[in-house]
Amino acid sequence: MAENSAPCNQTVTLKPKKGWLGIDLQEIWRYRELIYFLTWRDIKVRYKQAVLGVAWAVLQPVITALVTTFVFSTTLNVETSIPYPLFMMTAYLPWHLFSNSLTRSSTSLVANANLLTKVYFPRIIIPVASVLAALVDFLITLVILLGIMLFYKVPLTLNILWIIPFTLLAMLAALTAGLWFGALNVQYRDVQQMVPFIAQIWQFLTPVLYPITVTDPIKKFIFNLNPMVGVVNGFRWAITGGKAPDWTMGISVGVVLVLFIGGLSFFHKMEKTFADVV
Repeated sequence: MAENSAPCNQTVTLKPKKGWLGIDLQEIWRYRELIYFLTWRDIKVRYKQAVLGVAWAVLQPVITALVTTFVFSTTLNVETSIPYPLFMMTAYLPWHLFSNSLTRSSTSLVANANLLTKVYFPRIIIPVASVLAALVDFLITLVILLGIMLFYKVPLTLNILWIIPFTLLAMLAALTAGLWFGALNVQYRDVQQMVPFIAQIWQFLTPVLYPITVTDPIKKFIFNLNPMVGVVNGFRWAITGGKAPDWTMGISVGVVLVLFIGGLSFFHKMEKTFADVV
């Protein structure tokens, strides 16, 4: 008589992750296909049944460049070391990626409430997918920036490769803020109304539309506590040259890392109630 085979049905027990961060990288890697699916879904939803479709991703930076050039360069006579359209676009590129990612990730958990209440997966995947989906607009805007560089005959150098780590830093900063605001938005729905306002104020504190020269070391330290200052200055240097980033870049990187670790801890603490509250 043949021996009994092992039972096909297995019981899987889900337990809270140990540690104060509660992040299992191996588990996230196992769910990589879900990250791809959610990212692709966000991209399709954004452009599906849209009147302008992908063209809006082109018109928005072009119109922004024209309006800001007229206001700040022509009307207010803001002086910059490089042509103003190029000055603005080198900062608008990473800023738009950050702002777009922040807005999406901060509302992603509530927008995916049906998934949170039905199936198990690492919840952090949802804001990560939202940030990755914002890369589409970033790549389109990058093509426009390259066209402006060609128009002003700005040569490409190897420094342009530095936009890769600066892009990753902008995405990490957006994900960091998205973890904090996204978790809070599950509990307090008016957070999603606050995020666009916060992003608008944040932009004014970042040298996107106008140059800021700070020489005092203390003021420089305080100014660079805004991580997007380092990202924006790094982008301008990588694309147009000039003075390379100094020690203040380490401040921006350090702030992002500290807030990211804190965001992971806060997200892990709050995600235990997501399915009940959302």
